[in-house]
Amino acid sequence: MQGGPSGIGYGLKYQARCISDVQADTDHTSFITGTLSLKEENEVHLIRLSSGGTELVCEGLFSHPNEIWDLASCPFDQRIFSTVFFTGESYGAAVWQIPELYGQLNSPQLECIAPLDAHVGKINCVLWWPSGRHDKLISIDEENIVLWSLDCSKKSARVHSKESAGMLHYLSGGAWDPHDVNAVAATCESSIQFWDLRTMKKANSIEHSHVRCANYDTKKKHILVTAEDESGICIWDLRMSKVPIQELPGHTHWTWAVTCNPEHDGLILVLSLYPSQTPLSLFPTLPAPKEKAIENEKKKIVVMCIHIGCVHFIWNVIWQHVQNKFD
Repeated sequence: MQGGPSGIGYGLKYQARCISDVQADTDHTSFITGTLSLKEENEVHLIRLSSGGTELVCEGLFSHPNEIWDLASCPFDQRIFSTVFFTGESYGAAVWQIPELYGQLNSPQLECIAPLDAHVGKINCVLWWPSGRHDKLISIDEENIVLWSLDCSKKSARVHSKESAGMLHYLSGGAWDPHDVNAVAATCESSIQFWDLRTMKKANSIEHSHVRCANYDTKKKHILVTAEDESGICIWDLRMSKVPIQELPGHTHWTWAVTCNPEHDGLILVLSLYPSQTPLSLFPTLPAPKEKAIENEKKKIVVMCIHIGCVHFIWNVIWQHVQNKFD
């Protein structure tokens, strides 16, 4: 579907609240999204930005048996992705593969590579290591972190290790450190927990209330950005984590999500649900060198968001990796 100078729209048959950029597709600007309908058969849409950058085109439409609450694209294979879904009675998670000849089939079906069935209760998210090929996968429910060994060629996933966050902690999500394959941050009601995946033990924590989202800076080691109900946006240096090194103004309540730009150093995207504020905001953080700023001006920034009818009901937002696509 086409759009005006302020953006490009793409319509879905049913509402959705999750979207992922297809990082492994280095030839195109692509996204994948899934719908959230309790009564109807849900859909997964593979969307691609046209070569002229003026239109979003559906490259694939696939049936999904349940409502999709989380979706993440595999960073090293553009045909593989994961979903967290709700059947109406219970939560589940699985890794799926798009059929190879999907563009030539009338009704292509997704292939379930492996169910992630070691959970009881609500599953919050599935995490892929963002920096390249890795044979491990993480899933997080309200009480546990599960590390999986994934073999896509054999279409199998087995539990490598599993650990509880503790009786007093209810996990809500997490982020995998792009600079350290053994480090993951998990968010919960009153803190951010940092886990060492080699031992499946908590290595550290930051006591901070109502953290809704955490995201690592892909350009700088040890930097984590959080979105919080009470404090807004906080930037942390994990080497000295007693207090944030920076707090961004203008977000005092209900910041829902935050994500660091994968290519532009010091630029983050904020999703706010406070009525008097702009729902979607771009924030520069620590200033970049002048030569880097000049280089960044030559690149386009691509942002995708999911909303229902009105921009004030944005559910999710992502960056698109564009380092080789618009130079």
